[in-house]
Amino acid sequence: MIVFGLGNPGAKYKGTRHNAGFETVEKIAAQMDIKLRKRCFCLYKKAVSGSLVLIEPLTYMNASGDVAAACIQQDSPIVVIVDQMDLPPGKIRIRRGGGSAGHNGLKSMIAAIGPDFIRVYIGTGRPEEGVSVIDHVLSRYSDEDRKLVDEAEEKAAEAVLSLYRGESFERVVQSANS
Repeated sequence: MIVFGLGNPGAKYKGTRHNAGFETVEKIAAQMDIKLRKRCFCLYKKAVSGSLVLIEPLTYMNASGDVAAACIQQDSPIVVIVDQMDLPPGKIRIRRGGGSAGHNGLKSMIAAIGPDFIRVYIGTGRPEEGVSVIDHVLSRYSDEDRKLVDEAEEKAAEAVLSLYRGESFERVVQSANS
């Protein structure tokens, strides 16, 4: 299984809404007791079994697909974890296939590898009136929302690990989306 957590690299973006994918991959790595290491265009580490690869593309969000095309292995299930403004902070949603829902990171992934992958959405909430989408996704959370998103990322990490361990997609979706 190859798991892509989408985000933007660098300290400037750490803790922003757009980095929910990075944060979730880091939680998966911590649960598996593996370290993410730089290699080529991405951070990744294979689990001891060699069948789990965690990737944080070091391109910016809108060019995530550039890394994906180089990292895909034949017949490996693919999971992409991204932020989602249409979900409130603290909610997650898991789906297989579909479109980009207007998310530029997903647009880049779909262009590079096609639409047939599992999406794990981490809710980050909509911008307040008068705040642009760009300013919103590149901003940090309130303390209350940060706590909700941390819990959602933990739940999403556990869902991905359940899929990795062979639990049925339907069961994982039912548990995660409830």
